[in-house]
Amino acid sequence: MRLSTCVLPVHRWTDGGREVWRRAEQLGFHTAYTYDHLSWRPPFRDGPWFGAVPTLAAAAGVTSRVRLGTLVSSPNFRDPVTLAKELISLDDLSEGRITLGIGAGSSGADATVLGREAWSPAERADRYAEFVELLDTLLTQDVTSHSGRYYAARDARNMPGCVQRPRLPFAVAATGSRGMRLAARYGQAWVTTGDRRVLEDPAATAEQSRTALARQVERLATACAEEGRGADEGPRRILLAGFTPDQVLDSVAAFVDFAGAHGRLGFDEIVLHWPLPDSRFAADQAVFERIATEGLAQL
Repeated sequence: MRLSTCVLPVHRWTDGGREVWRRAEQLGFHTAYTYDHLSWRPPFRDGPWFGAVPTLAAAAGVTSRVRLGTLVSSPNFRDPVTLAKELISLDDLSEGRITLGIGAGSSGADATVLGREAWSPAERADRYAEFVELLDTLLTQDVTSHSGRYYAARDARNMPGCVQRPRLPFAVAATGSRGMRLAARYGQAWVTTGDRRVLEDPAATAEQSRTALARQVERLATACAEEGRGADEGPRRILLAGFTPDQVLDSVAAFVDFAGAHGRLGFDEIVLHWPLPDSRFAADQAVFERIATEGLAQL
């Protein structure tokens, strides 16, 4: 089991931001991720929110061991050609410590901030598939030309390529069958926050959440089998905590119960949000740090 954290990009670098990323490394987290949005849901929508790529570049400069990544980037406002160039640069700056968390995006603020109407679910899924495929090509070839339904590249050059070979790892977010096939085909990891129907039900229980997550794991296994990837060859399974009914950060014991139960479902990486007061991610910092340093040893 790996334990990682997700640092929301709300901190000014000179007013605590630098120290958060350094502390994430000191605490021994496997990866420190950040969200890749232009803005996010309330209460964060009306407060400070910084860009993921420059934040990760700065984090790479003040850390040396912890892996870094997005959780997740999406086609909502990203283009695969420019994102590939930024990822190669981040991978170089970090000396090969970048993971790309990638998802289809949602119909929230990021979907309309560029002045267009939000895509239909079908178009979003189509775009996501082409986006992931083209990114994979851009990051593994020196020169790429592509003319697709939604995206194009003309003589796009990406020398010297990623430090990590053949490219930096993808953590593909998915819950439906099409997304699962993308994760099975292109992902070194698969990531989920849980089942939407459970997450949107205020009366849902932790047991219901785990039952739904078990079904997702089964769908991933089916997709991997269809792609010819065996159980030992499939993507790692990442759970971004903080959205299911569980009170993961109440105590070390609560975390151990949570991680153990989800480890038995097949998850091998748990991501905990760095505590933020007055938000859904509020938690006692001392308890959080005890979880980081003691939690896995108690599993």
